[in-house]
Formats: sequence, C-alpha cells, structure tokens
Amino acid sequence: MKKMLTKELSNELKKREGVISITVESYEKIEVGGIRVDGPAVILINQE
Repeated sequence: MKKMLTKELSNELKKREGVISITVESYEKIEVGGIRVDGPAVILINQE
C-alpha cells in the first residue's frame, strides 16, 4: 500500500460502506469538527 497514490487510496475508501466523501471546491472553505479546510480537498468520514 505504500506504493499506492493517495488518490487511489481515497477512491477505494469512497466505495466502502460507512464512508462518506465530501468534496470541497477550490472556492470553498469549510469547518469540520473544529478543523478548517480550504479547497480543493476531499474529506472522507469513516462511520464504521
């Protein structure tokens, strides 16, 4: 897995049950759990 690109890992996790994917566009700024994120970004939430 160390040789896998982060994008590949993210795409695999998005497919799994209990994982929510949030896409933050380049013009957006959001806050999740007290953490500020400036886009572009992909946020994965694992509710398993």
